[in-house]
Amino acid sequence: MTGPAATVQVELATPVGPARAHVDRLRGARGVLVLGHGAGPSITTVDLTAAVAVARSGGWAVALVEQPWLVAGGRVAPRPAVLDQAWLAVVPALVGRGGVLARVPGVTVNGAGAARVPTISNLCFEKTDGEALLIPLDLEGVCVSTGAACASGSLSPSHVLLAMGRTPAQAHGTLRFSLGSGTTAEALARVTGLLEALAPRCREP
Repeated sequence: MTGPAATVQVELATPVGPARAHVDRLRGARGVLVLGHGAGPSITTVDLTAAVAVARSGGWAVALVEQPWLVAGGRVAPRPAVLDQAWLAVVPALVGRGGVLARVPGVTVNGAGAARVPTISNLCFEKTDGEALLIPLDLEGVCVSTGAACASGSLSPSHVLLAMGRTPAQAHGTLRFSLGSGTTAEALARVTGLLEALAPRCREP
């Protein structure tokens, strides 16, 4: 696989101004690698160009992100803390485009806006019993978890989510999705489609 079928440009809101992402639309991609230029002058530097080529040749789609200061025409990068503010907003925004957050109403990310492990997504489904949603997903061959990771056999709400300020009902309506090196874009798209169909049926009136 030598390159993307197409690349789309999207603008993403951040606390320090709009960022811009150039996202590959690559059918059958193993996943999406998000790359940024940091304090560098552009997204066409030698190191980024080489990294993009290697990623695409390995079957990965690439999202090249321009920091807000570059989008605004700046010549000098701001402090690292400002760069981090933009970066922490960009990745959730990219994940949400066309995914679960965009297609399934009433879903929020537990811990959104904070630094999180990239292979775990902890989603809260409004007015939904997590066990009621877990069962039909399991029948479709999708393995997810409810409750706390350190007490997966318990039906009690996660003490971590409660400590974060979630209500018992919100904690009970949470599912934990784990991704690995074998997780493909097709698998994520399938799970998103299943959630779009199943979540409304499991939601309380």
